[in-house]
Amino acid sequence: MRVVTAQAMQEIDRQAITGYGIPGLLLMENAGRRCVEEIVAEFGASGRCVVMAGKGNNGGDGYVIARLLGAKGWSVTVVILADREQISGDAATNLEMLPGSVINYCTGEGRLSARHRDDLLQADVIVDALLGTGLQSSISGLYREAVELINTSGRPTVAVDIPSGIHGTTGLVLGCAVRAHSTVTFAFAKLGHVLYPGVEYTGRLVVADIGIPVTLMETASGYDFLNEETVRPMLRSRDRHAHKGHFGHCLIIAGSVGKTGAAALSANSAVRAGSGLVTLAVAESIHSILEMKTTEVMTFPLPDAGNGYLAGSAAADIKKLLVGKDAIAIGPGIDRHPGTSALVQHLVETVDLPLVIDADGLNALAEDITVLHRKNSKQVILTPHPGEMSRLVGTSIADVEAARISVAEEFARNYDVFVVLKGARTIIASPTGETAINGSGNPGMASGGMGDVLTGIIVSLLGQGYSAWDACRLGVFLHGYAADTVATEKGEIGLNATDVIEKMPYACNKLLRRMPC
Repeated sequence: MRVVTAQAMQEIDRQAITGYGIPGLLLMENAGRRCVEEIVAEFGASGRCVVMAGKGNNGGDGYVIARLLGAKGWSVTVVILADREQISGDAATNLEMLPGSVINYCTGEGRLSARHRDDLLQADVIVDALLGTGLQSSISGLYREAVELINTSGRPTVAVDIPSGIHGTTGLVLGCAVRAHSTVTFAFAKLGHVLYPGVEYTGRLVVADIGIPVTLMETASGYDFLNEETVRPMLRSRDRHAHKGHFGHCLIIAGSVGKTGAAALSANSAVRAGSGLVTLAVAESIHSILEMKTTEVMTFPLPDAGNGYLAGSAAADIKKLLVGKDAIAIGPGIDRHPGTSALVQHLVETVDLPLVIDADGLNALAEDITVLHRKNSKQVILTPHPGEMSRLVGTSIADVEAARISVAEEFARNYDVFVVLKGARTIIASPTGETAINGSGNPGMASGGMGDVLTGIIVSLLGQGYSAWDACRLGVFLHGYAADTVATEKGEIGLNATDVIEKMPYACNKLLRRMPC
């Protein structure tokens, strides 16, 4: 699914009207008609509807909805938070088509609840046509009163384009916002629908065709939203005559004293993600532990002077290990030691295989970020959480969280790497400007080891021959998709990283539509 910013959608609307000669009145009619189709499909052929409308085009869509529902026999009440003189353009044209008996103007604070609370409480559905995607400032006064009245009514609400109060591009709540049962948006989903917290207010999202020209749709600047339909074509089925040599051999460098679990999780998840062969290289002092924690994985002890941490002395052995490998990952559980950081930076400068860097591998990069300008691999993937990203860019976590998309995009472009910025709605950015937003996953994933599992999945896909862009998108989605399968069966509380590893084959099978899980 393609997702756009509010500003991009406004430009698409403008081009459709001025460049292609499509009347704005027709677009408004189509938008209202599609909303009515969804309302009738969900709530039946007749009923009571209250349309809460503003003075702009979002309100105009609401007037169309009221007219068309009335024509179908619905009992309709329209509450307009403006005077008639404030309404102009296409919205005014549609307002004139409504019978005066259904129209109620309400412009004074404190009057709305007294006059229309009962209307809302008796409605089968409320239509939120107050404010659209152009909202930039915090809701206050009469509009805030309207939003609160809608939310406290307890009645199902259908939002037109976007729930009033949600920023169309950031998904942030501007003061307060309508909690919609469902949202009907037009042409494209907006970022505000899929980013948190906006997604929690949107409800069931319907993207409706209102007649925007195909050429405009195809050339629109936007983002990939990763869901089942988007990702399914990426996942390859297996030939019946295939053997392990067809599915890559990946090398994972991980672990240290006290963090052997991270190494095991990464390696075991690479196996479950479909690698033909996996070699796990660890400090010699902890090697015997990893042999116990892994079964299908080959392990290799690296020199560590008996201290359980990797250092530059391991570089020569790693160079030999690279022979015959298809991809490499470094970082899970390696901890932060000067020698380890030097080793990571050396590998970045010398390894020419597809490379995934995670966890303390990222912290090693942060000590000298310019090493990325000297990298030898053409496909380098960084998988930071917000704290690691803040260290890479030299800013606060709050700053990263406030601008997740732009931070990931800028870093990917500046350092010619792929960035997987983890979190609710993980952001994936390529060095050439593509950006994707993940739609899978749940809060149960907020537990230790999840990032190690993701590293294993992505390096496994790289080893199987997926491009870095596809490995990132498919890997992130499958990671969350497997966790969603666990949550469906067990719930979100107590979900752990091993649960996700075990469900990886089921997630792949479900995505390929071979069997339910």
